Amino acid sequence: MAKTFRTLSGSRARDRFCEIYEAYMCFLHRCEEYFLCQYLPPEGINSVGEHIILEAAMYLDRITDPDDRRIRSLIFDCLLKRETCISGCDSMNEIDLLELGSYTELQGGNIVLPSGYSSILAPVSQPIPSENLLTEHPVTCVRWRSGTTATSPNHDSGISDQGNDSDDSDRTVTEEPPVVRESSCDSSESDVSSVRRNSSLKKNRDLTKPCVEVTCENGTKFCGESVICTVPLGVLKEKADTLFSPPLPQYKTEAIDRLLFGTVNKIFLMYERPFLNPDISEVMLLWNNGDQKNTEDLSDSWYRKIYSFSKMSETLLLGWLSGREAEYMETLTQDQVADTCTQILRKFLNDPFVPKPKMCICTHWHSEKFTRGSYTAIAVGASQTDIESIAQPLYASPLHKKPAVVFAGEHTHSSFYSTVHGAYLTGRTAATLLLAPDTEPHEMVIECDQTNDLSSWIQGISLE
Repeated sequence: MAKTFRTLSGSRARDRFCEIYEAYMCFLHRCEEYFLCQYLPPEGINSVGEHIILEAAMYLDRITDPDDRRIRSLIFDCLLKRETCISGCDSMNEIDLLELGSYTELQGGNIVLPSGYSSILAPVSQPIPSENLLTEHPVTCVRWRSGTTATSPNHDSGISDQGNDSDDSDRTVTEEPPVVRESSCDSSESDVSSVRRNSSLKKNRDLTKPCVEVTCENGTKFCGESVICTVPLGVLKEKADTLFSPPLPQYKTEAIDRLLFGTVNKIFLMYERPFLNPDISEVMLLWNNGDQKNTEDLSDSWYRKIYSFSKMSETLLLGWLSGREAEYMETLTQDQVADTCTQILRKFLNDPFVPKPKMCICTHWHSEKFTRGSYTAIAVGASQTDIESIAQPLYASPLHKKPAVVFAGEHTHSSFYSTVHGAYLTGRTAATLLLAPDTEPHEMVIECDQTNDLSSWIQGISLE
């Protein structure tokens, strides 16, 4: 069923793993260089998975011992499964090779927040009156241009449709004649001039009125000048066609379709007492893929996507899995997951007395209707440009100085996508854009020069 490093002596196993891991990281860095150095990969190689498998095959060809080569091959498979959890995909064959290097690491490493994300939200939301923070108000429609009706009867607000469809320009607007700014005039001007001036003044007055209407499931409606949309990419993929009125321009919907929003789930196993050797920090699982039968039926194979169980404490283990298998796990009870994980640990550790955890907690990001997945990845055929396209704000009219809809979230940061700090930075930039003085409209630019301060700030929160 499986092989583990326990079949080898400790030092030999560590040396072998370190060698293979270094080779794997070298292969991964070479994939990043295609973006950084702007040169082309071998013909027919379009994904990160294909490139690493090609390099691993050339590496393994030098290994003469069949058993050694097989173990090394299983380690490469395990590391690729780990990479799917980092990238947020089902297979690394889904990740575009030319775009892997577009992701940028934030200095400071991963940070654990003992009290959760509320420790970040609390200081940010403290100045906001509690009555202005509304929960349980799912949004059904964002009407971002006056004079349009929703795309379904459920969204009707009584606003007449003037037939203004969205276009595909960089700045999506309603095409209207420019405002004629009238100068002071005497009483002898013609009636025609008076009509023209009154019409112009009316248009100017219209610019001061709210141009965005947000409708919620409970029937509540909110009107304002602008809205910041932080809806996750997974929800946009599912509901963008009906969520906005008028519909999003084509360049945005195509970008949403091209990008990948995968599922990554965690399995937490909590025990009454420690059972692992104190020197063991992680149990890596090298599955023999030759034993796998029907890949379409995940009921007997979903657990093979778990690449390891890492020790968070002496009584807490953490397992990761991604893709279709992660989605299938969400259909199981936590007791079923606990039983399966216990069988896996007993098999790999060759210990029939491994206890069943007293508690098993699993995430379920795909079935959550307000996420529909975990985080963004650049799929084969997509690019940073797609992220930038989603991030571009929408203007209700060329007469408006401020955008009607501004987009934020990890899926709108072209180099920090898939991260919390990417979401934070885009949210801050969106707010800054709307709070800026009413000057000429300017393009959305996400400032990243203070990321070291951001890392230090989050680190400080985690230590409080």
